[in-house]
Amino acid sequence: MNISDMIIHAREGVYITQLIIALYGVYLLIVMFRQLSRKKFSNQAAAAKFLEQVDEKLQQRDVNGVAEICDSPAYWAKAVPQLVIVALQNPQLSPQKLRKHLGETFEREVLADFDFRSSWIVTIVRAAPMLGLLGTVLALIAAFEKISSVQTQGNDPSALAGDIGHALLTTAFGLAIAIPLTLAGNMIHVRLGGLQNAVQHQLGAFLEMYEAAFRPAAKGKNV
Repeated sequence: MNISDMIIHAREGVYITQLIIALYGVYLLIVMFRQLSRKKFSNQAAAAKFLEQVDEKLQQRDVNGVAEICDSPAYWAKAVPQLVIVALQNPQLSPQKLRKHLGETFEREVLADFDFRSSWIVTIVRAAPMLGLLGTVLALIAAFEKISSVQTQGNDPSALAGDIGHALLTTAFGLAIAIPLTLAGNMIHVRLGGLQNAVQHQLGAFLEMYEAAFRPAAKGKNV
């Protein structure tokens, strides 16, 4: 196997690698979009309905009833109901410590997973054009090998145009992978910010209800 054949096989390996990381990037996006839709209430009306149900049970001081609502099929996968359960499991914490604990739990159980997957998307966005450039360089090396053999082996110089065209394909594929993933990653970042804002607002509303029902002495104090 001569150098040109080795370069051709290496270039094919670049195509395969680009395809693999592109599919993995699409998989990560699908998983993240699905998780976002599961963790967040579909609209404000759905969130308000959940808080009304919780408030009704809290006014009756029915902690088990609140937990049952949070563990129901409609709410068990969403972020706020699960954080409500965490709050119910820690009644000994002061309001300040409870808010901090819930924030840390949200970061650890929800945001950390999104950060991990987002870091892989960023890696793919950076690697895809670099792989494309590698494929282009390899193809150009093969083209120059053909140029050097024109006089000795009688290769047709016009055939080099096709080789140079193939050389640019890997760069084009790399950009075709990186650009959509960048746009989709930014969209996820925006939606994740919306999830954080919604969780903060809805959790704040629950904590006010919780403190009013179980900690009447804390009413009126800054928390």
